[in-house]
Amino acid sequence: MKSISIIKNSLAVASFALLATGCKKPGAETFPDVEVQPKVEVANGIVTVHPSEYTGAIRNPMKGFREFIGAGIDPKRADYPYPYGTLIKEYMQWNMLENNAADGVDKIIAYSNHRWEGVEDINMKVIPRIYIVWMEPWHGGVAKNTYTNHPDDLNGWHWPADIPGQTRPADPTQPISGGYYYPTFQDRVKALVAKAGEAWDNDPRVAYVEMGIIGEWGEQHDPNISTYWAPHDEPAHVANRTWVPGIEKTLGDAFTSAFKNKKVMVRYAYDFKDYEFGIYWDSWSQPEEQVRGYDEMKKLGDRWKTQPIGGEITWNWGGLSKFHTFEEVVADAATRTTVIEQIRNLHNNHLGGITWADFNNTQFKVNAELLQKSMGYNYVLSDFAYPGKIEKNKPFKVSFKVVNNGSSPFYYNWPVEISLLNKRTKKKVWSQTLDGVNISEWMPGDDWDKSTNKYRIAPPVHNIEKEITLDTDLPEQEYVIAVSVLDPAGMEPSLRFAVQNYFIGGRHPMGYIGINKELENYEIPETDFRDMKDDRTLKYKKQ
Repeated sequence: MKSISIIKNSLAVASFALLATGCKKPGAETFPDVEVQPKVEVANGIVTVHPSEYTGAIRNPMKGFREFIGAGIDPKRADYPYPYGTLIKEYMQWNMLENNAADGVDKIIAYSNHRWEGVEDINMKVIPRIYIVWMEPWHGGVAKNTYTNHPDDLNGWHWPADIPGQTRPADPTQPISGGYYYPTFQDRVKALVAKAGEAWDNDPRVAYVEMGIIGEWGEQHDPNISTYWAPHDEPAHVANRTWVPGIEKTLGDAFTSAFKNKKVMVRYAYDFKDYEFGIYWDSWSQPEEQVRGYDEMKKLGDRWKTQPIGGEITWNWGGLSKFHTFEEVVADAATRTTVIEQIRNLHNNHLGGITWADFNNTQFKVNAELLQKSMGYNYVLSDFAYPGKIEKNKPFKVSFKVVNNGSSPFYYNWPVEISLLNKRTKKKVWSQTLDGVNISEWMPGDDWDKSTNKYRIAPPVHNIEKEITLDTDLPEQEYVIAVSVLDPAGMEPSLRFAVQNYFIGGRHPMGYIGINKELENYEIPETDFRDMKDDRTLKYKKQ
């Protein structure tokens, strides 16, 4: 039996060949006939589908552009979230999570619920970072803003009530008292992190956790975690002034113990060398941070295979200060090339800095799509094979191939589901998740060649072949067989493959399949497919 699509494509090839030979002039250059691969092939009862690749950028979970909205300062835009937004940074003030040692984990949960309300309904995940100081007084910071009374205002100093603030002598050789250097501070850190782990480690709203706590904005400088690098704005390191002795082990042990399920990220690649943490480099592509940031991150080797690498493009200082907007940064060809080269070589998962970007800007749309496709994973599915006819309680095989054309893997092992859909309504009538498939092992390539825009080490092809059994009574008729990746929080489709075969709701329809009957046609009309970028229906459950 031969599918209708094969016949159509064979005719198309023949017509093309006739047209080419019919128009050929004596002495003109000739080209060999091009074989057009059919969308669907059927041989010996096995249907093989060759879906077309989706070449646009995809709004996929836990990758790509990361949002930030300053609580109490930035109004939530009418177009929130941005077209690719699935991640949002949330700076969490220590005193709002815990104002004294007696406060319990319930306070952290309550404040998190307040700040993150509704993110599950728009399929967004949060990256929380606990911090204390927005800006130090010696850098112009103040304890509290005078221009807003918003209770969630991020600016100012957020020491808990039982930790006195800092007193900094003008003499650069003298230590600071209070704050990070208060005698009970590190014990309080241990207790706070333990509570945060209890609140967040199994919270499906949390994507990754940025360690934070120390330094302005929780960026782990001013003071530093260690003396590996020179201090930012002091002549030399002074214990209990430019760095906090013992804090590296305190934080490293506390976060390792508290977060068994969520990935933890730290600010600098040269700190926490005894721990397996990801990195948030908050000065992406800054010329001034080439050695301190990029080069040090390169030394981490294959850390990216298990830990996320992220950060933000901060364009209001240093070599990028010549630009006035994020759009200008990536519109500059040389800078854009550097950004993408670093994304590819560091295997970047996500980037912020876009809070005020204009996604209606035509030129920026093109550049934004390029960056979104470069960051994180991009799983291209091909050669999906299944039997055209199945029967109840009889095992059958499903196989497909996946190539990751992105820069990083997906960092959690979410389930892959095979489902049967009602042909008319497109609603699921049966499904089964595939055992032994770990999508976090689908690695991209390595060693980026910017002259060819390809990895010198090509991404591997992952061959998936599983045997499953229809264990439910269904009417003997035609169905749609589909594949999807589910968010465990609610077990609904969320992560999408880069293929054009798509139904609203997150599933990828591959072809028609018969229960106890062979079909005349297995190919789904392309007119039934929908563009992923238009689908805002995806969501998950908070608990």
